[in-house]
Amino acid sequence: MWRRWFEQQWQYTGWAQCLLLPFAWLFAGLAALRRSLYRLGILPSTRLPVSVIVVGNISVGGVGKTPLVIYLADALRAAGYHPGILSRGYGGQRTGEVGPTSEPADYGDEPVLIAQRTRCPVWVHPLRAESGRALLQRYPQMNVLICDDGLQHYALQRDIEIAVVQRPHGLGNGRLLPAGPLRESPSRLQKVDVIVETGQLPIVRVKAACFQQSLQARQWTAVSDFASKISVQALQQRPLLAIAGIGHPHRFFNSVSAMGLVFETRVFADHYAYTEKDFESATAKTILMTEKDAVKCRHLDLANAWFLPVTAELAPVGHQQTFSDCMVDLLKKREGNLK
Repeated sequence: MWRRWFEQQWQYTGWAQCLLLPFAWLFAGLAALRRSLYRLGILPSTRLPVSVIVVGNISVGGVGKTPLVIYLADALRAAGYHPGILSRGYGGQRTGEVGPTSEPADYGDEPVLIAQRTRCPVWVHPLRAESGRALLQRYPQMNVLICDDGLQHYALQRDIEIAVVQRPHGLGNGRLLPAGPLRESPSRLQKVDVIVETGQLPIVRVKAACFQQSLQARQWTAVSDFASKISVQALQQRPLLAIAGIGHPHRFFNSVSAMGLVFETRVFADHYAYTEKDFESATAKTILMTEKDAVKCRHLDLANAWFLPVTAELAPVGHQQTFSDCMVDLLKKREGNLK
């Protein structure tokens, strides 16, 4: 309840934000002090022996990082690299290597989804440097690491920073926590290497290479086996219930509605752990969900549930270089600096 209230308040400026401004100033001061301690070497920061790419954001909440991490891993592998992926594993209870059949309750839903889609080595640990060392020890052939989230995790040194920005919702009123949704000031975007926009394009130009990310829906797939398909036409003949346990459920509902489907909706908390009881009242309906939700529901024996896989597509903004070529050029520049 409180989280939803804060998310609503963060979209405009009013009396609540004014009351929270002193706490936002305190947050800004502590964040600046922390960055300075890392920059001066007072707080330790680990350099790993391979290139590290951080995919993060300056705001709280989902902005579309997971599809980008999957896209980036596939692009690097196509370019001849051997990527591994580091994750904090939000919502999980364990640390260690994550495989396509790992339990989301143990390691978090997003790491399991990434492992399923990329087939790359994935390791979960709140300390990303520990994840990196563990992966490199187990897979010495890896030559680049992708850090899923962690733009503010300065304990791990990085070679390339990608900031994912969802405008206007993600930046909200432009204020820092708790008066707004931002972990860092928008000026932080001037220091990253690449910006991927998942909402509206920015009005102000930035120094970084900029790309626009859109999501291409694939075919509805059965939650029971992650293989069987169903057409939109077949779904149009059924009573439908669309559920979503993601950061911004309206984005999923809008995508389903754009297909011409009519459905009821039910919203769950982000990273929600589903049980059989959540579906007892929906036995007469066909259930629709996101792929992130599906990885947490495949063990529930839902015979009439379908998820919508999506694939990221990236278009350059203001230049002609593709995202893949941009990343390869940045990696080669980093590798050249080490020689």
